[in-house]
Amino acid sequence: MIGRLSLTTRLTLLYSLVSALLLLGMAGLTAVAVDRHFEQLDRDTLHDKIELIQDIVAKADSVTDLQRRLDDALQNHPGLFVRVDAAAGSVLYASDRFSFPPELVRAHGVDSGPAFFTWLQGEREFRALSAAAPAHDGLRRDMRIWVALDTIHHAHFIGALRAALWLYALLAAGLSGMLGWWAARTGLAPLRAMKARAQAVTAHKLDQRMPAEAVPVEMADLARSLNEMLERLQRDFQRLSEFSSDLAHELRTPISNLLTQTQVALAQPRDAAVYREILASNAEEFQRLARMVSDMLLLAKAEHGLLLPRTEPIDLADEVRALFDFYEALAEEKQIELRCSGTAVLSGDRLMLRRAISNLLSNALRHTPPRGLVTVEIACLPNAVSLQVENSGSTIAPELLPRLFDRFFRADKSRAHPDTEGAGLGLAITQAIVQAHGGQATVTSAAGRTCFTLRFPRP
Repeated sequence: MIGRLSLTTRLTLLYSLVSALLLLGMAGLTAVAVDRHFEQLDRDTLHDKIELIQDIVAKADSVTDLQRRLDDALQNHPGLFVRVDAAAGSVLYASDRFSFPPELVRAHGVDSGPAFFTWLQGEREFRALSAAAPAHDGLRRDMRIWVALDTIHHAHFIGALRAALWLYALLAAGLSGMLGWWAARTGLAPLRAMKARAQAVTAHKLDQRMPAEAVPVEMADLARSLNEMLERLQRDFQRLSEFSSDLAHELRTPISNLLTQTQVALAQPRDAAVYREILASNAEEFQRLARMVSDMLLLAKAEHGLLLPRTEPIDLADEVRALFDFYEALAEEKQIELRCSGTAVLSGDRLMLRRAISNLLSNALRHTPPRGLVTVEIACLPNAVSLQVENSGSTIAPELLPRLFDRFFRADKSRAHPDTEGAGLGLAITQAIVQAHGGQATVTSAAGRTCFTLRFPRP
């Protein structure tokens, strides 16, 4: 049941409970302190009365004189009861209509020391003090004096005080609960504001942010964390939207080509040679689609951690020179010089690393102008192995650099690449392969030089 209560209700109940416990504790402490105070007052009063009666006993000439003197002294003291016993057990004086408990009287003789007693008689409480009185010339016997007080006036006062304290505790607890509800609701207002902002977030409105500066310090970290999450979601959603648009565009072109050629071929009868030519053209489009699907599958596996490269020692310089041999004809055609320096051994999957380096070389050759230069530099750093592919050519705008590794991203928005059939997945695949090996891919571009850097952890 508690789990379904709102946070405001929980705080209100907790505040009310704590306030009630504190108030009840204070009321109980006050009642105990008052009761002890009255007990001490009664002790002091009984001591004074004992001394008074001892003085009367010392001045009495006879039992009759003692009784007369005690009657005169006690007639203005309602609630005060006195008894004087002789050594032989006879009662020399006793207040009317009152009797001390016999067991107390028997337990304390005239030779006993002072003693304080409390007992209940019905619903009334009595407190008594007993002391000895020595014999003197008037009364030649040892005596025992008993003085008792009726505490009914204390009981009435304490009862009224307890009732007032209970009423105050209840009213104060209720008021504390109301103040606690107000404080909790006011304190949680920033959460309601954050809730309203969160409810306003939709797929078409991801720019809402939590008011991190307008909330208490305890909630500021939560608000900032939520804002960072919303920024990541907005970024990823934007990339996903662009990826969906790019994917549709990339698939539309080969499918449109296939559909057009097939419709033209079916429009009228043709000879076998024409059909073979059309089928060959369709096969090329199918191969392009197959490569695109294969690349997308590779990227999907990389995102879900399913790329498990086979581990073997790889000499990066040998792999780069082998790829230079492969791209030598294209480089000579464009009069581009290829250079490689440095050497390093890396542990990883040979085919995947060769594909990553091949994608960078292909990209560099595509964007290097005639008579340009493409260099590959391999270096062993203290904690990493670095491979850099640098080419001369146009400088890439700084705002485009962070997106070069996105799928289907091309700096040329017209997507006009007559010299290649790539789908814009090469750099994304390169980054996925490097990350699968625990490395990182970065790019810089300045002063007509563009440099892609692959950094791997040292084996």
